[in-house]
Amino acid sequence: VRGHGQIRPEGRPFKVRDSTFQLKDEGNKHFQAGDIDKAIECYTNAIKVCKDKKVLAVIHRNRSACYLKKENYTNAASDASKAIDVDASDIKALYRRCQALEKLGKLDMAFKDVQRCATLEPKNKTFLETLRRLGAEIQAKLKTTFSTDSRVQNMFEILLDEEMEKDKREKAANNLIVLSREDAGAERIFQNNGVPLLLNMIETGKPEMILAAIRTLSGMCTGHKARVSQDTGKENEIALATCNLFQCINDSLTGGDTREYGKEASLVLDASKDLKTILLSLLEMVSSSKVSGHGRDQALNLLNKNVPRKDKKEKNNSRTLFTIDHGLKKILKVCGQVPELPDQLPLTENTQLIASVLLNKLYDDLTCDPERNNFRDICDEYIKSKIDPNNMDKTIHAINTISGLLQGPFDVGNALVGRQGIMEMMVALCGSEREVDQMVAVEALIHASSKMSRASFIITNGVSLLKDIYKKTKNEKIKIRSLVGLCKLGSAGGDDYSLRQFAEGSTEKLAKQCRKWLCNPQIDTKTRKWAIEGLAYLTNDADVKDDFVEDELAMKAMFELAKSKDKTILYAVACILINCTNCYDKKEIIPELVQLAKFSKQHVPEQHPKDKKDFIEKRVKRLLKGGVTSALAVMVKADSSILTDQTKEMLARVFLALSEDPKDRGTIVAQGGGKALIPLALEGTDVGKVKASHALAKIAAISNPEIAFPGERVYEVVRPLVNLLHTDREGMQNFEALRGLTNLAGYSEKLRVKIVKEKALPEIENYMFEEHDQIRQAATECMCNLVTCKEVQDRYLEDGNDKLKLLVLLCGEDDESLQIAAAGALAMITASQKKLSKNLFKELTGLSQQTTQWLEILQRLCLHVNPRIQHRGLVIVYNMLNSDDSELAKKLIESEMLEILTVIGKAEDNPKRQDPIDTARTCLVKAMDLGLIKPFSNA
Repeated sequence: VRGHGQIRPEGRPFKVRDSTFQLKDEGNKHFQAGDIDKAIECYTNAIKVCKDKKVLAVIHRNRSACYLKKENYTNAASDASKAIDVDASDIKALYRRCQALEKLGKLDMAFKDVQRCATLEPKNKTFLETLRRLGAEIQAKLKTTFSTDSRVQNMFEILLDEEMEKDKREKAANNLIVLSREDAGAERIFQNNGVPLLLNMIETGKPEMILAAIRTLSGMCTGHKARVSQDTGKENEIALATCNLFQCINDSLTGGDTREYGKEASLVLDASKDLKTILLSLLEMVSSSKVSGHGRDQALNLLNKNVPRKDKKEKNNSRTLFTIDHGLKKILKVCGQVPELPDQLPLTENTQLIASVLLNKLYDDLTCDPERNNFRDICDEYIKSKIDPNNMDKTIHAINTISGLLQGPFDVGNALVGRQGIMEMMVALCGSEREVDQMVAVEALIHASSKMSRASFIITNGVSLLKDIYKKTKNEKIKIRSLVGLCKLGSAGGDDYSLRQFAEGSTEKLAKQCRKWLCNPQIDTKTRKWAIEGLAYLTNDADVKDDFVEDELAMKAMFELAKSKDKTILYAVACILINCTNCYDKKEIIPELVQLAKFSKQHVPEQHPKDKKDFIEKRVKRLLKGGVTSALAVMVKADSSILTDQTKEMLARVFLALSEDPKDRGTIVAQGGGKALIPLALEGTDVGKVKASHALAKIAAISNPEIAFPGERVYEVVRPLVNLLHTDREGMQNFEALRGLTNLAGYSEKLRVKIVKEKALPEIENYMFEEHDQIRQAATECMCNLVTCKEVQDRYLEDGNDKLKLLVLLCGEDDESLQIAAAGALAMITASQKKLSKNLFKELTGLSQQTTQWLEILQRLCLHVNPRIQHRGLVIVYNMLNSDDSELAKKLIESEMLEILTVIGKAEDNPKRQDPIDTARTCLVKAMDLGLIKPFSNA
């Protein structure tokens, strides 16, 4: 049986199926004779009767060779795989499957099989040659498949074929977007006459095609002057995509995109002409009736972002002056639109506020009185041209424009209101029979009464009129605006309890009505927004604050509106939250000055009894319970044109007030507050960034960084915390920042490296010398967590510094927490760097009297009653014994340290002090290993 028989225990062989081997042998003969079909037939019959797995694998392998000859590569690969399943190192089966897979075009799988063959027989030239050839073919295929040029060409062929299916053409258009974001792809699109084709796609009028074309143009224009100069339901997305295109063009022409593009940049000699063309186009969009509301918003956003100087130190404000000369009246036109009148421009709920913000930024960007006078003159001329006693529509357009200015550059609007007849006209319009006149006039009065003097005038002349409108009108929109006017006038004294404008209880009644409207879902969002405006004024009164936070439905209704698309509400919501949490700046009241003011009969502000600390804390708890954090997280994501730096500062103040109690910080993290604080800490006013950073520090100090700041966001937290370490910050801010960095440093090596890269080490080291105990402790704890970082260890290894001495001296302080941190840092750093152990001992055993004190400090650590401190001291001793310096170890054992180690090591096991006991015993064992001591045995 040719060696394939099996032996019974008795020594007699099993009977082997002779037919299997007979058929197999016949198949082999037919194969050698070239009769492949007969060979396959024999092998197939043998497979049917064979029961031995190993023999079956051989037959499958042989039939695989036959199928290769017949060019039936699928069956060849299948049979080879069956053989490999039995024996994974069957080199013949592996190579045959490789040949079959190569023919089937599965080069990567074939490469793996021949790679396995070459591993089994590394000197086989056939395998090596096939491996090299397949590798080259795979590279060539990848180059062809992913060649940017061929991909671009393929996309254009699909787009140019009008008979191609709609979904394929749209898919091709979207693929172009991806290609346009690669420099090679963008260039091929450009060179293949892609710009005209993309313009044709826009002209189709199909939203999907327009969107893809605009996004492709954005990709092509990003950071590339030459290409920019060559080409000049979905509605909101299209507007956003177009906005992005304009932004890319602007950045490329102004140098906002700093990437290098070689010689191509020199093809454009002068970009100023193109920039002026863009500005004129955007200004034309602002006042065009053909532009959608979303498109107008994006045009205003682009002007907001790119016209005013980002840094006031720049002297050139020519873009602002150009915009004022060519477009100020167009922006004023947007502010004056009254949607209730016919033939008005298409607007969104945010458009007019964005226009007011733009006006404010333009005015702030002016550098001298002549420029400001020109701005005022243009506004004055525009208002005068619109006031027409015979055309009420034009007149209320003028009044609405003044409202827009009062919400933007207030000084300009205020000056216009002060012109003879304007205020009287507002009051008179309140008595008009047309509801739209009343609504516009009441809004203007609300915005005009921001100054105490103006409020006093209206209190004298307009309160009775507003009350009359409120009582008589049936139009909810006018009624709520009248109420807000009364609310604002009632709060003209701010939080000064002694300057209440209305009788006791009046403001509470007004607030109750505002809350009622706010909670009514039947009223449209814009009208309910005015209820929030009213509460923003009334919450200066502490009674109103308390009533509001007690009304859970009103709170939640406000938070839901804050999350809605209408972002004009953000400032009012922020005002309410600021008032409820009392986190605005308050001047410190000096008792002596109060007495002096009373003596001289000057007004002295009075604090409301409900504005004391315990009432504020209760309100904060109520707000957190109502879901304020999730609302704030959504508000932070609003567009920068509406979420101004001042609003960001207000939100940062609210976050800081909410995070005051450590028990509440978990709730803030759970509702997304940690993530929301990061952008507030990086952008905005200086005060706002500091407040947000302080809130971040409070959260980072006690939260798991992985949960509070998931993903890569945790690395963005480091810089704001390091900024709080500056010496001009308050002590509490320094302390909280150090605690936050301590927690982050204990989390991962990457975070420790990030802290070092942000140049925090010098600041942390400075605070280790701080006289304030808590700050010094926090700095030492932070350093303790940082010493495992190699960059920190390198600083300690530098010659001529006293950093190691400082740690030793801190170990000698009376504060146990400080000792734990300092000793821990010493223990870890001497464990990581043996050289530092030697340096440490040199200093401990120096000749001066002071170094004797340092040796005593180490001994005191080892004898400390606190097992945590004792354990750290003993680890330092072990590190010194383990420093590969026999002289150092010898000197240490010759000191009193041996007696200390012996006493601790001989102590009975004690669960409370087991770590020090075990470490002392380890030190003694190490000393014995070094031959410095011998074990003592008693006969």
